[in-house]
Amino acid sequence: MDQTNFSITTYFIVNGFSDHHGLQPVISFMVLCIYLVTIGSNMTILLLVCQDQQLHTPMYFFLCNLSILDICCSTNNLHNIVISAISGDNTISVSGCLLQIFIFLSLTCAELLILATMGYDRYVAICKPLYYSMIMTSPICTLLAMSCWILGALESVPLVLELFKLTCYRSNIIDHFFCDIMPVMKLTCSDTTFLDLYILTLGVLVSAFSPFLLTVISYFFIIVSILKINSSTGRHKAFYTCSSHLTVFMLLYTTLAIQYMRPHTLINLDSNKLISLFNTAAMPLLNPLIYSLRNKDVKASFIRRFMVIKLKL
Repeated sequence: MDQTNFSITTYFIVNGFSDHHGLQPVISFMVLCIYLVTIGSNMTILLLVCQDQQLHTPMYFFLCNLSILDICCSTNNLHNIVISAISGDNTISVSGCLLQIFIFLSLTCAELLILATMGYDRYVAICKPLYYSMIMTSPICTLLAMSCWILGALESVPLVLELFKLTCYRSNIIDHFFCDIMPVMKLTCSDTTFLDLYILTLGVLVSAFSPFLLTVISYFFIIVSILKINSSTGRHKAFYTCSSHLTVFMLLYTTLAIQYMRPHTLINLDSNKLISLFNTAAMPLLNPLIYSLRNKDVKASFIRRFMVIKLKL
């Protein structure tokens, strides 16, 4: 395809890291290793929570949802690199590309909502401990989790429908390692005014800012309640239960803000590619590590499971 012509595109070439030919095999191998560890660590969290009765609480139920989201997001975003390294085929149809964008946006929105829900769970646990078992019941937790998944998908529909309307492209080469909205918008010669407005207003305010605000409000009341605790041991214990969630929350929002809260005309794709790699490869790996290393219950459960397996052997 002549890259200088404005024409209808039927497929895209996902460029990946082909600009760095010498490093591409190394990067592909590293991504594959990170992906396998990500799947393994998140599956470990899921198995621990399912098998250990002591972890059958709302907080770990939402943590399981977060692990499932991380597995799905990693698979959706990183499989292009793995397939390209194995088969050498780095093409994807336009409909397949837009489907990948839809899945990525849906999972990202759902993850933000799950994190907001986890913040609310911590708020109820610390600020209203006597009512916790009455508020965070199994049906309520299930309804909250289902709502996060459904709303995440619904929030992404208008954006993807607008992307389907883009018919004219300057090139069919996506300078990224998966189909992301910004690199695709960089290629189009169609009018993207609505897409820019949607991303910077409805996309940011509704999909990102609302969960962010809900989480910040939850932590405001949590901090107020913690400061009212007389003993330093009690304050430390209360804050320790929130530290893992707060760490994940801050890391995710920081990377998303750097990556997306800019007009696509001002984005440097090389730097954005590295940020996106951290967000899609490192974050799903860090989440289970943060929750396991900073959580006594998860570490205790892991030790119990390990001892049981060792005794059976």
